[in-house]
Amino acid sequence: MPALLLIVFIDLLGFGIIIPILPFYAEHYGASPGIVTLLMAAYSLMQFIAAPFIGSISDRYGRRRVILISLVGTCVAYVFMAYASSLVMLFAARALAGLFAGNIAAAQAYIDDITTPENRARGMGLFGAAFGLGFIFGPMIGGILSGSASGSINFQAAPLFAASLSSIAAFLVVILLQESRKVGSVNSGGRGWFAPIYLAVRRADMKHLICLFLLVMFVFAGLEATIALWAERQFLWGPREVGYLFAYVGVVAAVVQGGVIGPATRRWGEGRVIIMGLCGLVAGFALMPVASGMSLLLVATALLAGGFGLCNPALNSLISRRASSDSQGAVLGVAQSGASLARILGPAFAGVVFSLLGRHAPYIIGALLLLFALGIAWRMIQNSDVDAAEQ
Repeated sequence: MPALLLIVFIDLLGFGIIIPILPFYAEHYGASPGIVTLLMAAYSLMQFIAAPFIGSISDRYGRRRVILISLVGTCVAYVFMAYASSLVMLFAARALAGLFAGNIAAAQAYIDDITTPENRARGMGLFGAAFGLGFIFGPMIGGILSGSASGSINFQAAPLFAASLSSIAAFLVVILLQESRKVGSVNSGGRGWFAPIYLAVRRADMKHLICLFLLVMFVFAGLEATIALWAERQFLWGPREVGYLFAYVGVVAAVVQGGVIGPATRRWGEGRVIIMGLCGLVAGFALMPVASGMSLLLVATALLAGGFGLCNPALNSLISRRASSDSQGAVLGVAQSGASLARILGPAFAGVVFSLLGRHAPYIIGALLLLFALGIAWRMIQNSDVDAAEQ
């Protein structure tokens, strides 16, 4: 697992480097807030298409091979982004990056292969911590490389540095990562893009979890897509300042996912941890519209990062525990595809609301939607639906 976590960290470091610059890159070519959020959605659209297929392929042909090919493709996409000369090329670069982003499902399935059911939430938490660490240093590095709003923004340095990191991660896969399963031993139960989705959601209990996962990701994706635009208007920030904010969010997420999620799930179970995470998310979204100063902003974003850091690995753990050992990649690919669908619809919805109703509106609506998600999760606990899965 240490080798995989190092590879995931380096890969997500490159992803995080792009986050602060992307909205400003799009605005450089005349994009409106609605178009900026569609740019974020383009990445997720391709991930939505690719993730179930890539996860299923990793079940059949091995995790290592899929992760390696995805990293090479990601490297090419970052180089394409660095030399984009129009908004259309920028959209194409992000779509290409999303096409290869299904390696996340393969990496999660790798963790499932090497962990016991009892330790799976901890494994997912460590995986999430690697994400968090990538978001600590990635946005900060990206902001420093790109500059601030008051100066000239460098749009090439961050993507090229991210491409070099993907190359390093691919090299580490070759020399460090061992295959976690016997290749070619899986009967996927069907062929075609829709087969993994059908196999994953034909059970009602799995369907409810995936729907809850999708709803949480929908709201959080809207936050990710609009927070740079919100901070630009609220505090007159540029890429550098936004990068520092993402780094702070990454610190909180890494602490929660690396040190809190394991003990919390062992003591209270995944279901109750999901409830705790949703409460943190609701509080964080509710505070964002009134965060007129730095102190309240830091409290709100800490609640958001901590809440998501509890929800995401706990939901992934429950989903993976309900899947058979031969369909881990496919099921987690479906979950990631659902997350990608949320990252398509969430930013698009948030962008429209941001443009029509003002910069605070996406967060007010997000808090209300998460209250609805909290009700779903609470009902699952009361019906012993989640608890039964944990036994």
